[in-house]
Order: sequence, then structure tokens, then C-alpha cells
Amino acid sequence: MEILFSNEFIHTLIRFAICVIFNWFIIRQLYFRKSHRRDFFFTFMMMTVAIFFLVYFMMGMERGKATMGVGLGLFGIFSIMRYRTDAMPVREMTYLFVIICLSVVHAMAENYVELVVIDIITLISIMLCESTLKIRATKLIQYDRIELIKPERREELKADLEQRTGLKILSIEVGGIDFLKDSVVLRVTYDGSSANESDGQFTVRKSQWREV
Repeated sequence: MEILFSNEFIHTLIRFAICVIFNWFIIRQLYFRKSHRRDFFFTFMMMTVAIFFLVYFMMGMERGKATMGVGLGLFGIFSIMRYRTDAMPVREMTYLFVIICLSVVHAMAENYVELVVIDIITLISIMLCESTLKIRATKLIQYDRIELIKPERREELKADLEQRTGLKILSIEVGGIDFLKDSVVLRVTYDGSSANESDGQFTVRKSQWREV
């Protein structure tokens, strides 16, 4: 019980509260308002909690000082995550990196003023990027009329996709083509309020995409 009411643990809980509040604001107000991805919302919040306490306890008695053990431990954990999870869109990966960095900083730092200043700078940076860079929504579609993927028939392809999907399509990229099944994977960019709506069931190498 003495540990729970010690000054060190109370300061830890205060830093944890600051970390959760700022990360929640970033995730809920900046990320989720555009993406509407509840799965990533859950992931980011749980990563906030897990990384904070993981770093805190890995630091041992040397609070505020980075150790080789902490670095190697985090490297091993993230290496395992990298090879055990599906590919994550760039925007989600960026937010995940920000959330992890803030959680590590809050777990290691001791000065509250520095923490708040770092949080505010990060928050303003994200808000500026989100407001100035308009991220288009994308979707992967398995398409059956492969005769329309020729460059000279682009307008027919666009019209057919808009008629079928009801989306206002801005651009179309062609991915993997399966002549045996007469199908092709298309990535369409369209006007929409939600970004990164790519379906995870299709895997196409970056070098295979071409715009029509």
C-alpha cells in the first residue's frame, strides 16, 4: 500500500493521465473524425496504455534515464508486431508512431512543463498538416470488365464504376490482372469524407499499380 501512495507512483499516474488525455484528443478529434476506423481507434488507445507502463517498468529504478535494455526490448516487440500484422496504411502508421513516441516520452520524462509543451507542439503540428493536406479517400475494387482498363477507354471505365458504386471518382489505378478469371484489382480515388478505406483482402505490390 505504501507503494501506491508514494510520491513517485502518484507522479507516474499524473504523467499517465496527461498522456491519455492528449493521445485521446489526437486519436478522437484528429484521426477518427476523418477515418472513422473503430479498430484503429481501439488499437491506438490500447497502445497508449501498454507502451506507457511497459517503458515505465522496463526503466526499473533509473527513472528518466534511457537504458540499453529498454531500447532492445522495444525493438524486439515492434519487430514481432511488424511480422505478425497486416500491412497498415501510411496515415495509420504515422499516427501509431506519434502515439508510441508520446507514450514513451511521458513514461520517461519528469518535468510536467516539458511534457505539456511537447504535447502542444505535436498537437499543433498534426492539426496544421490535417488542415492543409487534403487526404483523398481510396478503395480497392475487384472489377470484372477488364476490356475497359485500356487507356483509351478510361472514360467508359470511370462512368461504369461511378454508375455501379455511386461514387464521384477522381482517379483510377490498375493493379493485378487475372486473365483466367477475367478480373482486375482497381484502386479508385474518390470524393468522400473518410480516407483510407482500402479493403484488406487484396494484396498488390506497389510496382504493379499503373494509372489509366
